[in-house]
Amino acid sequence: MIKSVAIFSLGLLSSSVFAAGAANSYSVSAPVEPSEIVLKLGGFYSNSNSSMDVTNPVLGNNFKLDFEEDLALEESQFLPFFEASYHFNSRHSIYFDWKQLHRNAEVQKLTVPFQVTLDDQVYDIQSGARLETTLNIDIARLGYGYNFYQGNNFNLGLSLGIHAMFIKTAFNGEIGVCAKGETLQQCAQTATPRIVDEEVTAPLPDVGLYGDYEFSPGFKFNAHAQYFYIKLDDIRGSLVDIRAGVEAEITKNWHMSAAFNYYKVDVDFKHGMADELNVADYNLYYSFIGPMLSVSYRF
Repeated sequence: MIKSVAIFSLGLLSSSVFAAGAANSYSVSAPVEPSEIVLKLGGFYSNSNSSMDVTNPVLGNNFKLDFEEDLALEESQFLPFFEASYHFNSRHSIYFDWKQLHRNAEVQKLTVPFQVTLDDQVYDIQSGARLETTLNIDIARLGYGYNFYQGNNFNLGLSLGIHAMFIKTAFNGEIGVCAKGETLQQCAQTATPRIVDEEVTAPLPDVGLYGDYEFSPGFKFNAHAQYFYIKLDDIRGSLVDIRAGVEAEITKNWHMSAAFNYYKVDVDFKHGMADELNVADYNLYYSFIGPMLSVSYRF
C-alpha cells in the first residue's frame, strides 16, 4: 500500500514538472514584440512654385497666374513640420504629419490683369491696381504602414493613407465683381476696395512605398514615395510626395535626421457656372522642393 502511494505521488510530481516545463517552453517561443512611439519636430527649406488658373479680361483666354512671379509671394522659406508615428510591432504602424506653408505679399501696381472664379462669383483685377495676396496651405498626412519584407538591417513597406490640404486664397485691393449678363470687359468698370477669399479642403488618398537600410551601426538611410490621382464629380487632383534622407542615432531615444523632400499637388474644382463668361474654374497648382532637418524622440 505504501509502495503504491509513493509511485502515485511520484507520478503526480513528474506530471506537474512536465506541465510547467511545457508552459515555460510555450511562453519563450511566442514573445510579445514591444510597441514604440516616435515624435519628430523639425523644419524644411521650401523653394515653392504655385499658380492658379485665371482668365485674361482683354483676350478672354485662360492662363496660369504665378503667385511668386506675378503676385510677389516669397519663393523661398524655412517652415516648420511635425510628425508622429506609433509602431504596434516590427511590421505594423500608423503615422501622422503636418506642414505649414503660409505666405502673403502686396503689389502696388499689378502688371498682369486677371479674372478668377471664387465661390461661384467672378472677380476682376485690372492692371495698375493695388493688390494684397494671401496663400495659406496646411498639409496633413495620415496613414497606415506595413513592413512586408524585412532583413537583419533593412525594412521595405507599403503605406496607405490620405493627404488633406487646407487651402486659403485671399485677395485684398481694388477688385471688380462681374454680375450676371455682363461681358468680361463690362465687369471691370465696377472695381472697388474689397476683400475676397476662398477656403477649400482637398482630401487626396495616397498609396506608396517606404524603406530603411542601416548601412552602419547607428546610421540609417530611409525613403518614401507616395502618389495618387483622383477624378470624382467636381474635383480632380493628383499628388506626388517623395522623400529620402539619413537618420543618425544620438542616444537610444534621441535621433537626428537630414532629408530632401519633393512635393507636388494639382487640385481642380469646377463651379458649374454658366458658359456666358469664359472664366477658368478654380485650379491650384503647388509644389515645393528642399532639404529638411529634424530631431526625434522614441519611447
